[in-house]
Amino acid sequence: MKKTKTVYSGLPVRLDLFLAEINENFSRSYSRRLVEQGLATVNGRAKKPSYVLNDGDEVELAIPDAGKEQKGFEDLVLYEDKALLAVLKPAGVAVHPNPGGWMTNPKAALLGEPTLVSMLFSARPETAEAGVDRLGLVHRLDRDTSGLMLIAKTPEAQASLTDGFRERLIKKVYIGAVAGIPPKTGVIDAPIGRASGFKKIKVWEYGRDALTEYALKEKGRNCALLEISPKTGRTNQIRIHLAHIGHPIMGDKLYGGPPAARMLLHSLSVEFAHPYTGKRTRLTAPLQADFKAAWKAVSGR
Repeated sequence: MKKTKTVYSGLPVRLDLFLAEINENFSRSYSRRLVEQGLATVNGRAKKPSYVLNDGDEVELAIPDAGKEQKGFEDLVLYEDKALLAVLKPAGVAVHPNPGGWMTNPKAALLGEPTLVSMLFSARPETAEAGVDRLGLVHRLDRDTSGLMLIAKTPEAQASLTDGFRERLIKKVYIGAVAGIPPKTGVIDAPIGRASGFKKIKVWEYGRDALTEYALKEKGRNCALLEISPKTGRTNQIRIHLAHIGHPIMGDKLYGGPPAARMLLHSLSVEFAHPYTGKRTRLTAPLQADFKAAWKAVSGR
């Protein structure tokens, strides 16, 4: 636990915003959580995240060690061999810090919000000495998406898996709950990009090609559970495409999904040629209790 004290000087600003600005690896949500947990105080007293700081306010912050705050990395490991790890990323946990300093100095990941990278480095510091880039990451999931992720353990495995994702040789399957009930099967072929003047990525005629297929698995009360196969790997592709056809992911606040206890999108399986043997390998991450409970609540089943 690292403690710091800062005497604020400047124009009035929210406490959570100030913490996010002065700490490189802090997101706004993580800063808010620290305040709510009483780990950030002003003039010795607990405040709300919306508290407005003024000149002379003393802000004291106790920063948990990111690797220790979320224990149990080994419990997330679904499969392991000499080439790779397959792990179950929980919903609500970012894959890595937004600032890129951790890529050259992995210890930087331990200074801010807990991420999959900080958990990995804390549990297996030898990963940083294995000669792999980005601690072995070969792909990523959105913060609020749960499910299977592959992590390479050697440079050779990382090159093979990275090439596989880039060349679209790796088959990915997701489970997602959407608003409304779409046709039994569908193909969404719509380019994705960030149009000028828009903050978020969206379907855009001048974007990069993006292709998603889906199949209806289960119906709920004005909602449905889909098996989704993205054929390309654009940022937020599944969420954008399903919102584009009028069936946003449940719990997806950014793209207009109806309320849910969590965003109901889960990386179910990945199928690939094994980096060492070339054998076709399929790994799966079963739906977890939080997803099942959230689906039950919104589906009325």
